[in-house]
Amino acid sequence: MIPFLAALQFLTLSPPLVKRVFTEKELGQAAGFYPLVGALIGVLLYAANYGLAFIAPNALRAALLLALWVLLSGALHLDGLLDAFDGLFGGWTPEKRLEIMRDERVGAFGLSAGVILLLVKFSALSGLPQSAPMLILIPAASRWGMTLAVYAFPYARPEGLGSAVKAHTTWKQVALATLTILPIAWFCAGWLGMIALGGTLLLVWAISTFVLARIPGLTGDIYGTINELVELTLIILFAILQ
Repeated sequence: MIPFLAALQFLTLSPPLVKRVFTEKELGQAAGFYPLVGALIGVLLYAANYGLAFIAPNALRAALLLALWVLLSGALHLDGLLDAFDGLFGGWTPEKRLEIMRDERVGAFGLSAGVILLLVKFSALSGLPQSAPMLILIPAASRWGMTLAVYAFPYARPEGLGSAVKAHTTWKQVALATLTILPIAWFCAGWLGMIALGGTLLLVWAISTFVLARIPGLTGDIYGTINELVELTLIILFAILQ
C-alpha cells in the first residue's frame, strides 16, 4: 500500500499518511496508482456536482466545482502549467527555457495560459448535467496520461524528484495504471470513454513531442501541463457530446 499512499500524498492535499520520506523506488511505483487517485478525486467532484445542482445555479455550481477541483490537487498541476508555458514560450534556448521553468515567478505566457484554461474549464463545466459520471473519468484519465508520459519519454534533468520517479517507473506501473483506467472509462462513459482514452494517448504524444523539440526532456512542470491539458480537452469533449 505504500506506493498508493505515496501517490495519494503527492497528487492531493491529503495529510501525511506515512511518517517518513518515501524512497525513490516507492515514488516510481506510485505512478501506477495515479489513475486510482484521480478517480478518488473524481468521486468527490461527482458528489459535489450532484449536491450543488440542488442549491446553486449553473454558473455558481461550475465555479465552486472548479475551485474544489483545483483545491483537491493543491493547485500542483496548475502551477506546473504556468511554469511550463513561461519556459517553453519565453526562452530562446533549451537551457534558458529550463531556467525559466525553475523560476517561481509567473510571467505573461503562464498567466495567460492559466486564465484561459480556467475560463474554458468553467464554461464547459457549467454545461454538464447534475449526474455527470464523466467527472470521475476525467481526472483519472489525465493522471493515466501522466503515467504514460513518465514512462515513455526522457526526463530533462539528471536530478530532482521527477528524475527519481522516472528512473523507477517501469512497464509494470503502466500496466497497472492501464488496467485501472479501462474499467473506469467503460463504467463512466462506455464507448465514449474508450474514445476519451484514445484522445488522451494522442494528446500525451503530441504535447511530449512538442516539448522535446524545445527542451531535452520532460519535467515535473510538463507532467502537470499534460494533466491540465488532458482534463481541459476531455471536459470540452463531454460538454459537447453529453
